[in-house]
Amino acid sequence: MERNRFKNAAMTESNPLWEQAVKRFKPLYNRKNDIRSEFFRDYNRILHSTAYRRLKFKTQVFFATKNDHLCTRIEHVNHVAAISKTIAGFIGLNTELTDAIAIGHDLGHAPFGHAGEKIIKEICQKTNLEPFWHEKNSLRFVDFFETLQDPEGCEQNLNLTYAVRDGIISHCGEVDEPYLYPRNKNIDLETLKSPSENAPYTWEGCVVKIADKIAYLGRDIEDAYISKILTFPQKPLIKLLRAYLGDVKREELNNTFIIHRFIINLCELSNPSDGIRFSPEYLNLMNEIKKFNYEYIYLHPRLENYKNYAALIINSIYDVLYSLYDSDHTISALEANLEFYPLMIIYFKEWLLKYSNLNDRSGKHNKYHNSVIYDLANESDYQQAIIDFISGMTDRFAIRIFEEITSF
Repeated sequence: MERNRFKNAAMTESNPLWEQAVKRFKPLYNRKNDIRSEFFRDYNRILHSTAYRRLKFKTQVFFATKNDHLCTRIEHVNHVAAISKTIAGFIGLNTELTDAIAIGHDLGHAPFGHAGEKIIKEICQKTNLEPFWHEKNSLRFVDFFETLQDPEGCEQNLNLTYAVRDGIISHCGEVDEPYLYPRNKNIDLETLKSPSENAPYTWEGCVVKIADKIAYLGRDIEDAYISKILTFPQKPLIKLLRAYLGDVKREELNNTFIIHRFIINLCELSNPSDGIRFSPEYLNLMNEIKKFNYEYIYLHPRLENYKNYAALIINSIYDVLYSLYDSDHTISALEANLEFYPLMIIYFKEWLLKYSNLNDRSGKHNKYHNSVIYDLANESDYQQAIIDFISGMTDRFAIRIFEEITSF
């Protein structure tokens, strides 16, 4: 195979789109003798964020797992980063950019995975809030909610580059088209209304988009075996893989084997003229594996009770917090219930003070220099604050809050 076919299209300083790709909301402070590139700085900023840490206790497929060997969301984003780096490194793209997009792409995932996302989406529909989708929520988190201390010790927004922000909101892994090309147009990312509305701005974003799907399909099967949702050998899966991959040994049909074959096929066929692509056979295989996973894993009866449990938890937290709204007196209303819900009230009050107009930021010693998101005189802003607060939770923190509000 020929290496570096995309070298001239990589997002580097020689790329005509470079200036837009590295643009930030405002100039980022520089430390003396900093040796990092713009994208590597983004990678570090995401790596040290609170939302990234929380991914280790967020669902990938199996809810609030107590099994140390089942994949959580943090492992998934690292798998995507590894696959993206393998592909980008071979075909000649900027691996620092794929690294940053990959570890940031799921920062906005709700607790309890896609089941949690569906529940929050339903709440937003009932309350006439903006539609909830995790790609957009990931962008919201890196733009508005995640902060780091600047050299003066003040909390500042992450202020990531356009190319990384774009790759995050454009990462939707449902790759059904036969090839991926980046768009050349600079758009306001905050105006996007639905996932997959636009192709990523960079080739690197296209690689992460397709690596997302490579990463989760095979690993979800492996986890299903560990959790005994599937029993090996699973005849329909073996039959499916052999139909596309030949008469391989049953013992070879594991996650590593599946990932390797998809990566090699992609690297063999992709080029700037034909796009990032699989062969028709491998694209069909990917879609067939996805169908298998839905039939035998994602819709398995054992997962249904947890979906109902997740709905009860999320709806209960939302309802209790919403019942405490009192316009400009909301903080007082929350404090009046501190003895009943101490954990929830402490953390939610802190959330509101950090992101709402209730905090007077003109004070000399106020550490919050991040963006103000909510005007609590507006009831819909308060409802949005609850949604944002819940979406940032880990599975186990949401369960702790639920246990608190259901205990006497």
